[in-house]
Amino acid sequence: MKNLSIVLNIILIVAVGYLFVDKFSGAGESEETATEEQSNDKIYENVAIAYVHSDSLLAKYDYMKEIESELAELSEKYEGEYQNRAQGLQKEISDFQRTAQNLTVAQGKALEENLMKKQQNLRIYQEDLSRKLRQREMELNNELYKSISDYLKEYGDKNNLQLVLTYSRGSDVLYANEGLEITNDVIKGLNEAYNADSASEEE
Repeated sequence: MKNLSIVLNIILIVAVGYLFVDKFSGAGESEETATEEQSNDKIYENVAIAYVHSDSLLAKYDYMKEIESELAELSEKYEGEYQNRAQGLQKEISDFQRTAQNLTVAQGKALEENLMKKQQNLRIYQEDLSRKLRQREMELNNELYKSISDYLKEYGDKNNLQLVLTYSRGSDVLYANEGLEITNDVIKGLNEAYNADSASEEE
């Protein structure tokens, strides 16, 4: 079923970023404002930044593997359900074509209208399965994004980071010093948290 192919849209992950900086008021005299702007400039000069490789993160995050597996199983299930109905309808159409000459005009017209209605219902059923698959994919993507963003916020707080970026081929980041990369640490922490949660659910 063409509409049931799995397209895991991980583009949500590419934009992950966290900025933990104070906001400053613009009120006051012009001289005071200038002083505040200079102070803010100094703060931003010392912003602690790190980055993760999104491709590696998604490839090695155990929760992502679970999501891919669930969507593959769900797609296969829906595909099987659709094919069963489609094959049943195809058999009815073949039977109608084989016996049509033995039917009266009224009987043939009634059966033809019934088959056309079943074809329409099959298309609706196919669209409904596709919608349900897309809905589940969106829910899982949101859960994936939340698990990563929550962990990165915690990681950023513990390591005094103000900004965490994603870095991948084709991203807006053209260069990043390897000393700023935290991919392996983040993957390790995410998997430890995920496996701990999975173990507690099994108990």
